[in-house]
Amino acid sequence: MLRLRDLREDHDLTQAQCAEIANISKNSYIRYENGERATPHDVIIVFSKYYNVTADYILGLIKEPRPLF
Repeated sequence: MLRLRDLREDHDLTQAQCAEIANISKNSYIRYENGERATPHDVIIVFSKYYNVTADYILGLIKEPRPLF
């Protein structure tokens, strides 16, 4: 998911830090970010809350980020 990568880079985070935020392995996070595996809903929700953007944005359904809150 390119949005996960973009958000991570915009917030100056490493893949390892993102994996820790979502309580998943680094390898799992890398696979989600590269689109090799579907990102589970619970992980999308974690990052939606962390980055304060809607899940629609992370999923690529809308082009511009909207605040979650």
